[in-house]
Amino acid sequence: MHRALLFVSFVSIAAWAPIHASAQAPAPVFQSSRPIRIIVPFPPGGVSDGLARLISDKMTAVLGPPVIVENRGGASGNIGAEAVWRAGPDGHTLLMAPPHVFTINPYLYKLAYDVSAFVPVTIIVTYPNVLVANARVPVNTLTELIAYARANPDKLNYASQGSGTSSHLSGEMFKQLADVRMVHVPYKGTGPAVTDLVAGQVDLFFVHLASTLSHVKSGKLKLFATGGPKRLPDFPGIPAINEQAPGFVSITWMGLVAPPKTPPEIAERIAAAVAEAVREPAAQKRLAAMNVEPVAGTPAQMATVIREDIERWKPVVESAKIRVD
Repeated sequence: MHRALLFVSFVSIAAWAPIHASAQAPAPVFQSSRPIRIIVPFPPGGVSDGLARLISDKMTAVLGPPVIVENRGGASGNIGAEAVWRAGPDGHTLLMAPPHVFTINPYLYKLAYDVSAFVPVTIIVTYPNVLVANARVPVNTLTELIAYARANPDKLNYASQGSGTSSHLSGEMFKQLADVRMVHVPYKGTGPAVTDLVAGQVDLFFVHLASTLSHVKSGKLKLFATGGPKRLPDFPGIPAINEQAPGFVSITWMGLVAPPKTPPEIAERIAAAVAEAVREPAAQKRLAAMNVEPVAGTPAQMATVIREDIERWKPVVESAKIRVD
């Protein structure tokens, strides 16, 4: 079963290249006097927040109204998602979110909204999670880490962005496939988790590399492995986790969705604006520095990936017996 634990359909993502662009964008549909809000359902400091701010200026230039980023963290993304759910279907409120909001949360929470009714807009980027550790963890390689965890059950703990998030499920998958026992410590987003990881309040974290790269380079954190199917080009000496725990893959994506009943032409126009934003040379450079792969696909393509992930993750949540407080 665990060989199917993918956050993204690689075949689908690969088929999206080159980056989507709308040849005939519809006429302007936005009110220039009203801003477009991108709700990030996590605190500042994570990939979702950085990506929203990266694309906001170009979206403003293409669509007309100012695009602002608003952080509404809490409940594993559900607070921000509900705010967008209740917004008008006019394209002026969007949700920036990873897959777990749509594919995992419905099986963990009693939601005040129907995730299937959100209107997909675009998957912007995809990227692997990596396994990083506080510098005081007394091992230096993935092999040593697994041996240490096996010899010291539940002595190590690992952070997550919240119960049911990709970082949480990555930790559970690692425990099962590497045959180790560790303690889960949920946080309210990437930023607080990284802060405590650097401070030594927590030992490990499965997270996007961009969120911790400066700390890895400074020596405050150790980079043990990548969750992608192969090694990272910039870190050829760092193994993929599947080299030690066959079947492990931890890859995620970040995308935009709109409130229920948003007209297709609005979703298409926003998707085209995002595609223009990520094609900018400056954006390409920043995305490369963030170690993410730009996609910027169509609403229909995003809908397909969400359906595939929903089918994939329900049995995973059940088999891992994941619960939220």
